[in-house]
Amino acid sequence: MAFLPVMRTTVFSLALTCSLIVVALSAHFTWVTTTFADGAYFASVVLALAAAGLSIITLAIMIAVDLTRKGAFTSKVLTEVVWIFVLWVMWIAAAAFLTEDQELLGVGVGCEDALFPSACQEYNAIEAFSFLAWLALLAYNITLLIYAIVGSSRGTSPWSSSVREGLLVSREAGPEKQYPMGTGGTFASSAPTSVYPPQQQQQYPQYGQPSHLPTTAQV
Repeated sequence: MAFLPVMRTTVFSLALTCSLIVVALSAHFTWVTTTFADGAYFASVVLALAAAGLSIITLAIMIAVDLTRKGAFTSKVLTEVVWIFVLWVMWIAAAAFLTEDQELLGVGVGCEDALFPSACQEYNAIEAFSFLAWLALLAYNITLLIYAIVGSSRGTSPWSSSVREGLLVSREAGPEKQYPMGTGGTFASSAPTSVYPPQQQQQYPQYGQPSHLPTTAQV
């Protein structure tokens, strides 16, 4: 099996796993903060929750459609390059904001308080899985883009094809098979040919040689 389809399946599965974990942890963490911190919540956690939810919906659809239909719009390389780019940008933004807001844990939630130790652990887990999802999607996006550029330089037109079809395999039509004339092939003429008898070449006497024509006797 080709490398790129295996990488695609692995990355999508890893991203879906990270997204499911982030959704569960983010939902519980938001409930903890809004319940025990006077309705406060972290915008970075909400962004991670949005990135995870969007990844679950879209990646699951892309996998299902690719398995059931061939040549679908969601399976095209151009669609994947653009959409995976959007996803990993959302993931890195969420991870960056989570890192920035980590200093607020001691103020807004109170990690030293006995009521919130699990919330702090969940926050760190959300941050870690956000970075992991970002790295996986970024690696696949770069690899897919490189394959598409190389395939395009070879004349394979990869942007409108899917990853399963192979981006480095040429799809140009091969040269048409030629048939010699008169062998019964495609290009043989079906019209009857006329046969003409060879013409007899007329000979003329050369100068300086006696003529063999009969002469009339003079009286």
